[in-house]
Amino acid sequence: MTPDVTERRAEARPTHLLLVGLPGAGKSTLGTLLARALGLSFVDLDTEIERASGRSVVDIFARDGEHAFRRLEREATEQLRFVEPRVVAPGGGWITQPGVVALLRPPSRVLYLHVSPVTALARMGNEVEARPLLAGEDPLAALAALERERAGAYNTADAVLDTEAVVLQELVSQAAALASSWGVGIG
Repeated sequence: MTPDVTERRAEARPTHLLLVGLPGAGKSTLGTLLARALGLSFVDLDTEIERASGRSVVDIFARDGEHAFRRLEREATEQLRFVEPRVVAPGGGWITQPGVVALLRPPSRVLYLHVSPVTALARMGNEVEARPLLAGEDPLAALAALERERAGAYNTADAVLDTEAVVLQELVSQAAALASSWGVGIG
């Protein structure tokens, strides 16, 4: 099966490639392989926040709340303005923060990794407990609600890559071709 890639718009030469989507969409998995294919570094924004704060995302949410986490996420995003181009996987809700995308775009590009809530939940397996916004009795309902709430923000991405039921290496190839067409990872 060939991934469905829908390009939305073209702009100036990008600096970063930002992967957005629901938890379980494949941002970290695809991002790591895509960065390697493009000859760039990979940044998982949640990991950077944990490193900088000395605390886990779960702990930040539990003790300080989502607002505090989003503030740290924004600060980490601001730091990306001063580093070499890379593939970046922010948290699923990153793109919903007012003005956060504008910090990096243009010229950075945003690629929305679309996946159904059912597939996303299956991919996460036991890791769902480490996702604060999915805590509760029905993580599938929580994912479906997140998808509805974030749809407008996700649809501002430069392109959509359907990650549903596709072989990972095919996704990497499709995403790398799209990124290369934008000038990401070239020269």
